[in-house]
Amino acid sequence: MAQVTELAGVYDADGGVRGETAYVIGHLLGRAHCSLCDITHSPVRRKPAWDRMAATLPVPVRLLHRNELDADLADAIDGEPLALVAARVDGSWSVLLDAADLDGLDGDVDRFRGLLLSRLRERRWEPAAL
Repeated sequence: MAQVTELAGVYDADGGVRGETAYVIGHLLGRAHCSLCDITHSPVRRKPAWDRMAATLPVPVRLLHRNELDADLADAIDGEPLALVAARVDGSWSVLLDAADLDGLDGDVDRFRGLLLSRLRERRWEPAAL
């Protein structure tokens, strides 16, 4: 079976003060949307439910803005609509949850966890021993 060593959630937003401010303004004006942002954050801060859920996952999950990706991850998701969740499987990145998957979760942390674990089982990807 394939071994998953980490997960990366990629926001459809840039990081840094300027990027996050631009996203907040765009979101308030209805011009920007990031379904992963809705899952991980309330209007003012990260959801405590997200932190609790992430601590229960069998592999670590990193949350990254689209301008914070390393070359390997950027290459693996090039051309994919954001937001998404990718998994490092046997050393290579692969999309696990795409933008449509995340949009369908309506910001719900528990539904995110359920879909994530279900998708890992479907693909027969097992967490690597940490």
